Amino acid sequence: MRRVRKSEQDFPWWLLTLVGIGSYLFWRVLSDDLYAQVLQTLSKGIGITLFVTIIGFGMAASLGLLLALAAGSRLLVIRQVARFYIEVVRGVPIIVLLLYVAFALAPALVELWNWIAAQLGLNPVRNRDFSLLWRAIIALTIAYSAFLAEVFRAGLAAVDQGQIEAAEALGLNRWHRFRFVIFPQAFRVILPPLGNDFVAMVKDSSLVSVLGVADITQLGKVTAAGNFRYFETYNVVALVYLTMTITLSLGLRKLETRMRRGHDR
Repeated sequence: MRRVRKSEQDFPWWLLTLVGIGSYLFWRVLSDDLYAQVLQTLSKGIGITLFVTIIGFGMAASLGLLLALAAGSRLLVIRQVARFYIEVVRGVPIIVLLLYVAFALAPALVELWNWIAAQLGLNPVRNRDFSLLWRAIIALTIAYSAFLAEVFRAGLAAVDQGQIEAAEALGLNRWHRFRFVIFPQAFRVILPPLGNDFVAMVKDSSLVSVLGVADITQLGKVTAAGNFRYFETYNVVALVYLTMTITLSLGLRKLETRMRRGHDR
């Protein structure tokens, strides 16, 4: 049996296949008026998809880091509250959480605000003033913060205890130990799963279409319902998502390789 060389094993045939399929679809976009029209319509939703992803992931990462720190707190109550939040949110499907936030939590927040506003003599707000776009972003933030909390927790736990004790012996306070010693080392461990979750959020942002938010998926549904060309329309929808996710995945992989080489020097 011929031994497979490493260079043959590592050649990204999957990427070459995807480039071929993508090139064919791009050629159809350039040569076929229907494909071009669908892409032009979907391009209006790319900005919404990126906005939801970037803002939602930034908020989720910030909340997730706070939850990870809370889960490692010396106070039992704080640890238990953080654990309760993480386990409950991770146990609920994202689409259920999205609907709950949009149609149960958001109206409750509006009522709470109106009660506070009445006490302070401020103007009340209406449910319609709380846009569906921001309801969707809040839902994705809540959903992903629980998963990112576990990513941060694992990364922080991977830091050698001796490094922390050495920093403490040097007189660094808790914040400086975290900023200069713990987090920089944990970040190298955190980056790969963090990047994977960011790519996953690009895909999960399509769930906001159930609220009528005009992202790529929603515009694809509206376009297909209007022209009845589902095959062509969803080919373009898939192409747009694949282009974004694969580009991000390759970029993150290159960043990880560069950080690993910089660490090994």
